[in-house]
Amino acid sequence: MKMDYLFYMIWGYLSGSILFAYLIPWLMKHIDIRELSEDKNPGTFNAFVFGGIGCGITVLLLELLKGFLPVYVCCKRLGIQSRIFAGVLAAPVAGHAFSIFYGGKGGKGIAVSFGVLLGLIPVWRPVLLLIAFYLIFSVLLPVKSHLKRSIVTFLCFGGSMLLPELELSLKTGCVFLSVIVIYKHWEAAMEISREKEKWRTQ
Repeated sequence: MKMDYLFYMIWGYLSGSILFAYLIPWLMKHIDIRELSEDKNPGTFNAFVFGGIGCGITVLLLELLKGFLPVYVCCKRLGIQSRIFAGVLAAPVAGHAFSIFYGGKGGKGIAVSFGVLLGLIPVWRPVLLLIAFYLIFSVLLPVKSHLKRSIVTFLCFGGSMLLPELELSLKTGCVFLSVIVIYKHWEAAMEISREKEKWRTQ
């Protein structure tokens, strides 16, 4: 049984490691969004900004799908009761953030996180909570910086997973993926800060 879950963890990590937000703009527009964007992030947002609507939608669907498929199939075939399932949830996000195909570098993991949570259907609570927190910090209590907004959102989302009623494997997996996303956004914020400091001192 453990080896069965390991298969889906490997599938999730490898599919997550395919950075569609880098590949699709390069194939469709012949651009490298890592070079064009301030944060150097091969992510869905930058695909929309620099690649256009068609490019962005294609990237979004593929990023969602690479998180959705391994989780959804694992749920249907093995269930979510095993604690090892937490690794299946986190694997696509880990692959996206630390891609084996790009020397351990990658994106920040927002779109693929939504794909992972959609893979839990008919368990809707995690994805609805993540959507709710994004809406709160985008509309009701707006945080202007995209980086800070995502950090606050995933801090709240990860914290909300500690509440009762959900399977332990789901709680643990959602906390794991939240930690990865928060770390990648914090890392990007620090890199932007260093670049600005470098320009000021020149």
